[in-house]
Amino acid sequence: MTVAEKYIIETYSNLFEGLNSISKIELLEKLAKSLKRERKSSDTDFFKSFGAFGSEKSAEQITKEIKDSRKFNREDLKL
Repeated sequence: MTVAEKYIIETYSNLFEGLNSISKIELLEKLAKSLKRERKSSDTDFFKSFGAFGSEKSAEQITKEIKDSRKFNREDLKL
């Protein structure tokens, strides 16, 4: 944990001292839910980070399609 994170935690804990018990329990429930959501999204983000996409085509076919789709304009530019 970084110094900044410790400072943020300390600041928030000072804010929560003024809450009643029911509010603190609700806050804990929301934090727990956010941790569950965060875990799922981090797994998804991990697998998305590879940059792959699903395709039935081989790498050679995809490369050929990309090269064939290129269009070049060989006109001289008049400056």
